[in-house]
Amino acid sequence: MVEERDRAIKYAHDNRARFLNELKEFASIPSVSTDPAHKGDIQKAAGWAAARLEALGMKNVQIFPTTGHPVVYGESMTAGEKAPVVLFYGHYDVQPAEPLELWESPAFEPTLRGDNLFARGVSDMKGQMLAGLFAIESIQKTSQLPCNLKFIFEGEEEIGSPNLAPFIASHKDLLSSDVVLNLDSGIIAEDFPSITVALRGLAYFEIRVSGPTSDLHSGMFGGVVHNPAQVLCELIAGMHDDQGRVTLPGYYDRVRPLTDEERADMKRLPMDDKHFLRITGAPALYGEAGYTSAERVGARPTLEVNGLLSGFTGEGSKTVLPAKAMAKISMRLVPDQDPAEVHQQLLKYMEKNAPPTVIWEVIQMAGGFASIVDRNTPGVQALADAFQTVWGKPVGFKREGGSIPVVAQMQSILGKASILAGFGLPDDNLHAPNEKLHLPTWYRGIDVVIHFLFNL
Repeated sequence: MVEERDRAIKYAHDNRARFLNELKEFASIPSVSTDPAHKGDIQKAAGWAAARLEALGMKNVQIFPTTGHPVVYGESMTAGEKAPVVLFYGHYDVQPAEPLELWESPAFEPTLRGDNLFARGVSDMKGQMLAGLFAIESIQKTSQLPCNLKFIFEGEEEIGSPNLAPFIASHKDLLSSDVVLNLDSGIIAEDFPSITVALRGLAYFEIRVSGPTSDLHSGMFGGVVHNPAQVLCELIAGMHDDQGRVTLPGYYDRVRPLTDEERADMKRLPMDDKHFLRITGAPALYGEAGYTSAERVGARPTLEVNGLLSGFTGEGSKTVLPAKAMAKISMRLVPDQDPAEVHQQLLKYMEKNAPPTVIWEVIQMAGGFASIVDRNTPGVQALADAFQTVWGKPVGFKREGGSIPVVAQMQSILGKASILAGFGLPDDNLHAPNEKLHLPTWYRGIDVVIHFLFNL
């Protein structure tokens, strides 16, 4: 098997120039899922991905329609019944490129500058998708695949994967596997390989507070009518205590505590206070007392104000007492928290604290569960060993503060926790102008997937 690995690695290294050209071709398709004007480009990207699977000799390649954008599927079951089945997840859709004027080169004209390739979607996640496919090709062309393979590529990840859960639920047998590998992530730093073992969930709400039937003159009615903007600000201010803890009743009842092993692992990560100050530009840090910054951002639940709107916000002055106020509130949840329960906790908070001088409403906008994978499973260990072989150092296990809906969906529907990894870097400008992919790291990532499949 050592010789088979070496041949596959050599093939990957010898074909890097062609791999790069194929990535440029894929990234040049403006497959923006949120914009109806790009529906044809979405179809083109789905067709491109399906054709790439067929070129690899995958069987049963299909483009499944949904009520939104299509799902691409393919498989190779040639490794035998005793070999593990690996389900590769990917998404071929991308974020909009706007504001276009901030790009140093056109967003859908992949441009090489130094060691980086710049284009929308090149890191999130077309490059990551192709890292897996190129690793498989490198094995195929030099030996036999050691694992059975399945692929599911969607076109709606950037809009919350609204049609993926129904597709997974209606195709459970087709998607059955032993291991799910999702490369829609990255590593902490160029010299610090890492695997994401947990993602936070999400509960998103809009809070509306209203008082008088219309805006009022603040001189004539201020002091008589309770100002909805003031009420909303006071309600929001009361949602945290002086220790940075969320005050919604029962909010921490289901929060799974960190183990000593997890805290030790997170302490190893190069994510100290200086790291967060440097990348945010904030004058000082804030958060729940008793936890490090890495723990707060990845392993503790939060409540954040995402937007506020009320009254007069134009140039100059206008003495108005606004009739209504609105806030967008998001909560990042950790394993065992339930978005539906959090909704009820928010309602109880409002019922207890909102004064009778206003009318209020809470609108639930979105929700999703957190996910976590056991780092001691064979799949995670196979990937950790692969990273160590390529990077020459132990991998770090990290918890991500964000949410990826498909990870929790697969865990709840298929009963499989996804192994979440990837080869992007924190400064890849995901969702922003001048998105990039660091090619030396990407090439090493292809090698990692080769070793992973042999390890498994």
